[in-house]
Amino acid sequence: MDETKIDAAMMGRLAKALDFICGAEHPAVAALRLASASGSERDVKAARSQFLKLKSGDRQAALTMVRDD
Repeated sequence: MDETKIDAAMMGRLAKALDFICGAEHPAVAALRLASASGSERDVKAARSQFLKLKSGDRQAALTMVRDD
C-alpha cells in the first residue's frame, strides 16, 4: 500500500467501496465503519490491519474508487 493518508473520513469512503467489492459482512468493512464512526486510535489501528489483510487487488480497487482525482 502506498503512503496515502487514511483519516476517519477516508475510512468511511473505503468501507463503502469495500462493501461493493467484498460484501457488507467482510471484517475489513466492519472495522473501517467502526473506525470511521469512532475515530479512536485503537479502532483506526484495527481497521488498518484488516485493510492490509485484503488481497492487493481488492485494496487497489478500493483506493481507486475513493481517489479524488
